[in-house]
Amino acid sequence: MPAKQNWMKWGKRLFTVLFIVLIPALLYSLARNLDWNEVRESLQAYKLSTLLIGLGIAACSYVVFASYDLLARAYTGHNLPARQVLPIAFVCYAFNLNFTTWVGGVALRYRLYGRLGLDNGTITRILTLGLLTNWMGYLLVAGVVFALRQVKLPDDWAVGVTGLQLIGVLMLAVVAGYLLACGLATRRTWSIRGHELTLPSLRLALCQVALGGSNWLLMAALIWWLMPGDVFYPSVFGVLMISCVAGVVAHIPAGLGVLETVFLALLSGQLSQGSLVAALLGYRTLYYLIPLMAAVITYLVLEKRAKSMRQQRASDAPQR
Repeated sequence: MPAKQNWMKWGKRLFTVLFIVLIPALLYSLARNLDWNEVRESLQAYKLSTLLIGLGIAACSYVVFASYDLLARAYTGHNLPARQVLPIAFVCYAFNLNFTTWVGGVALRYRLYGRLGLDNGTITRILTLGLLTNWMGYLLVAGVVFALRQVKLPDDWAVGVTGLQLIGVLMLAVVAGYLLACGLATRRTWSIRGHELTLPSLRLALCQVALGGSNWLLMAALIWWLMPGDVFYPSVFGVLMISCVAGVVAHIPAGLGVLETVFLALLSGQLSQGSLVAALLGYRTLYYLIPLMAAVITYLVLEKRAKSMRQQRASDAPQR
């Protein structure tokens, strides 16, 4: 058994390394033949109203994602108010997108929630519920799009439309199984690789799937909004779903190059490469960079507030 586990571990590492090498090579090949003048002209053609609406879509997505932590509050039973939970969730999401899950999703949550008095066990349950919410929502909406054959794949892709459809059906089956378990299972606590998972109520699970799916739909809506012409929204959404999986496999911060490579490979037949790259640059600015700048400021405020709270507690402590 250990030999098999070692083989799987090295296999995953090799696959990841190959993926990391392949993505820059493909991106370089595409960028070398790209008309950068067209990219510049496409960026300059954006109206202020278009960008403001796009920023509004991004803000809605961040609000939805931050609400995951409100679900986690109901799940864990901690009593931190929403005015403390939502800023932490916002900061963690922005850092998560730009600097990987370990920085934003894990390290910052433990630091910020810990300073507000939550123990590690509660913070771990918050993390677990957030991950489940995100990926159950992904499985639902991606499963629907894949199962309905809304993504056009190149002819030379090994998976094929039928294969992607079967993957979509499997995704929906996983979501259905999760909801059934939350609603009907008599055993509520499960041990997975040494970690205990307590199933939420069916009502909470339905909220998870709804919020998780809504966030992915909003992310795709932002990219679609920035694209010129009449592009089929389900196609944009399906390509985003594929690129997100590729980004997770590659472990590249912010999925740099991965998102662009997948979109150029799958949508270059519907749009010119220049306008497509311009839309993706606009997406990264509105969804990654601007929220990150706001998150840095928010983080500094949270740190200053936490320092003041510690000083207040120290001054209120009984003097010996």
